[in-house]
Amino acid sequence: MKNPTPPRTPRLTPAQAFDALYAFCAPALVRQTYLLCGRRELARESVERAFQLAWQRWPEVAVDRDPAGWVRAAAHEYALSPWHRFRPRFRHPEPPPADAADRALLAVLLALPASYRRTVLLYDGVGLDLPETAAETEASTPATANRLLHAREALAASLPQLADPAALHERLAELASAQRLRAARPATVRAGGEARARFWTRAAIAFTVAIIGATALTVHSAPTRYDPPVPPGATVRGVPPEAAPGTLSKKQTALRKKLRANPANGPERLAPQPR
Repeated sequence: MKNPTPPRTPRLTPAQAFDALYAFCAPALVRQTYLLCGRRELARESVERAFQLAWQRWPEVAVDRDPAGWVRAAAHEYALSPWHRFRPRFRHPEPPPADAADRALLAVLLALPASYRRTVLLYDGVGLDLPETAAETEASTPATANRLLHAREALAASLPQLADPAALHERLAELASAQRLRAARPATVRAGGEARARFWTRAAIAFTVAIIGATALTVHSAPTRYDPPVPPGATVRGVPPEAAPGTLSKKQTALRKKLRANPANGPERLAPQPR
């Protein structure tokens, strides 16, 4: 007797697979990114931009061995971008956490260099091992270990109770969970990513059309032959300078008056008569 064929699991559509990844990763990733940048609005924006980028590159992300790590790296890169300091909406600090211990821990974290902060968050907060942390931060394993040691030393110097890595992991999780951070709906993120992709596509087309138009105008208005420049004038020697006219004599003045008084009474060679 033949064994019954097991039922086939229905394959997910790209949108369903994206929504499942978003529902699994986005809430925790928003809280992790908040520990990285210290701003709630920027944390939400970073996660949304990362997932929008993932949706635009979904064929690449879907076959990645760690799609969650791909999105996490994109969100962290966006959150740590130095250009956010020039945005008017991020020039003023946000209200700190209500708990004094949380405020102290967040202040010490934000005082660390960005690379140290990201390393300690991935290793002691997320729980990645050292090679994975090095790969995600695009650094060598020795450099990552050095950053981790310096970050732990700085945290322990300000907060001695966090000298134990287990205690540090627990406090980072508590600080992230204490913030009421909600991620947007996956459908909204997908729609935003598609709108952004359409905008940049149209902008690229408009820019290309402008370049083509400028090139055509330049070709149309450009000269078709070469005109050599006029050489500078050279001084001709031996020619006497032109004398300026002086004042008229009495005889010349009388003659000019006579000519002006009788302009048509001259001989025939000056005023020909009709015949």
